[in-house]
Amino acid sequence: MKNVPVEMRRVFTVVGHNGSGKTVLGDAVLSEIGVVSRIGERFLDHDKISQEKGASISSSVATFEYADHRFTIIDTPGFGDFVSDTMNAIFVAENVVSVVNATAGVEIQTERTWRLARSMGKPIMVFVNQMDKERASFDSTVNSLKEAFEERIAPIQLPIGEEADFKGIVDLIGLKAYVLEGEKVVEVEVPPDLKDRVEELRTSLIEDIVETDDELMEKYLEGEEIPPEMIAKAFKKAYLAAEIVPVLCGSALKGIGSKQLLDTLISLGASPLDMPGVKALTIEGENEVVVKPDESEPLVGYIFKSVVDPFVGKQSFVRIFAGNLKPGDTFVNGDSEEKVTHVYVAVGKNTEEVDRARVGDVVVLLKLKRSAVGDTLCHKSRKLLIMGPEYPEPMISKAVNPKSKGDVDKISNGLARLADSDPTFKWEFDPETGETVISGLGSMHLDVMVDRLKRLFGVDVDVGNPKIAYRETIRSKAVAEHKHKKQTGGHGQYGHVKIELEPLPRGAGFEFVDKIVGGVIPRNFIPSVEKGIREAMKKGVLAGYPVVDVRVTLFDGSYHEVDSSDISFQIAAIQAFKKGMEAASPVILEPIMEVEIFVPNESTGDVMGDITSRRGRPMGMESVGRGVDKIVAQVPLAELLDFSARLSALTSGRGYFIMKFSHYQEVPPDVQQKIVAERKREEGE
Repeated sequence: MKNVPVEMRRVFTVVGHNGSGKTVLGDAVLSEIGVVSRIGERFLDHDKISQEKGASISSSVATFEYADHRFTIIDTPGFGDFVSDTMNAIFVAENVVSVVNATAGVEIQTERTWRLARSMGKPIMVFVNQMDKERASFDSTVNSLKEAFEERIAPIQLPIGEEADFKGIVDLIGLKAYVLEGEKVVEVEVPPDLKDRVEELRTSLIEDIVETDDELMEKYLEGEEIPPEMIAKAFKKAYLAAEIVPVLCGSALKGIGSKQLLDTLISLGASPLDMPGVKALTIEGENEVVVKPDESEPLVGYIFKSVVDPFVGKQSFVRIFAGNLKPGDTFVNGDSEEKVTHVYVAVGKNTEEVDRARVGDVVVLLKLKRSAVGDTLCHKSRKLLIMGPEYPEPMISKAVNPKSKGDVDKISNGLARLADSDPTFKWEFDPETGETVISGLGSMHLDVMVDRLKRLFGVDVDVGNPKIAYRETIRSKAVAEHKHKKQTGGHGQYGHVKIELEPLPRGAGFEFVDKIVGGVIPRNFIPSVEKGIREAMKKGVLAGYPVVDVRVTLFDGSYHEVDSSDISFQIAAIQAFKKGMEAASPVILEPIMEVEIFVPNESTGDVMGDITSRRGRPMGMESVGRGVDKIVAQVPLAELLDFSARLSALTSGRGYFIMKFSHYQEVPPDVQQKIVAERKREEGE
């Protein structure tokens, strides 16, 4: 690929709800330059799982040249479970194209991706797609945009016909029409029956533009003729400042509107030089700096996507924000240093080697050893950490166990590499329950990760709900003693302890108090008593869960000059603790999570009711704008295992939540009975 000036580079991310036609629009765009021969083949969906599902479940990238400009399109998933891919794609692009289905209008992911783009300061343009489908309506779609977003929504195109009669578009700025004739879209005169409507919409568009510029507004109100170049300049300025949202239309499947989208990105879209730069922290000192899109500056890049390929190795997709990178260069990532052997640009599943990556480029680097998604690549003279998106916390967890014992080691390696490629996917081995637990943003997210684990690393697993890390404690004081006395052929065993157990405040842990006086137990055996008690606390008397929040006081006992030993006092302490705990009103504790739930206004009551039915305690509710409420509640973890699916059902897929551990609290008696019964059943199997 030839080098082009930075101002002639366009990186745009295509976002929207699943089924809006984002990937097919990618086909249509790539057909303009001959990369795709047949629109509808979903060229960008080269991930095998995406192909099988017929829907994008990961982002994909294609760099190409058109009209002396270099474009990079990033297609994104339309499912909320894979929002980290979408967040990263928005973060590294200057332009966001929101694809909206003309038959459905604004949908769940339209709203969510719009908010993400605005939170990152990105300009948005809309492509109203599928104008040829039954029940398609351009006017209804534009109205739904105006209702959903309190912004200046400005159509710059008008469809010629709708549904089965749709055959082209009118450019309101250039006053040209483009219609499908045979298999090609050709330029024609504006249809006479549309001229009045075109003039009306064009006047409205110009008014929207001049309202964003005080000088132009004054000229307009005074009836002065405003030169087209001034209108164009003001339009681009307003678009870049997120003061106006241009709306285009077409049918990606028929190739109508795709060329005009590229032309609009050339005339109106942002180049790297049009944006203020990205924020970063200096690794030493954590001072905030702004990375400007300057090729003369030292290298700064950001890994926004990683692909695990069993044949090629790890592929890291990097956006260059400053400087340049060529084969043979080295860069640093934190304290690690890596060397670049080759630099590629991606065109779907294919790659093309280039001699240098420059500002505004999206490139692929192979087999980076210590770099993951979200990492910053820098020249060693400029160690920075780019302040990337804040990813949502996992909402759902599952336990996975390899079906083959030979895969125990392979599963850790596979999960670690998958986690490197997706910052919203977490995993850990819980030594307490003996389970490997994976966590993600939804059932589909985890299903895909399990599928990838099998395809890429050959590890087949059983999947189930994770075990809850319950605890046990006591509610009252109790005194207990145990005398361990055993006589064998030689030396016997003798240890005798008297202890008092009492509850501690929640979260206090364990406290051991030594009140032995007069040498009734020699000092060298006191640590053995504490060791025995700690050992006994690993398994409580109710269901075998670890014991917490207990103070144990050793106040009396006895010993034998010959038969006493460390092990004797350990055994005596273990038995005494068990007796004492049984007499001290033992109870099971469960983990309580603090949950923040984001729901549309109309679903707030239903979600509140569901939270209460899960033994949850609502702590507050507030509006966070755009028809969304935030509910804060404390809910037992055991009640949240299926909450993700239920929340999706209650909110038509529009709700989501984040949670973190809050504290442990006693379970109700009926719940405790069920836990104990289940534990006994497990031990009996």
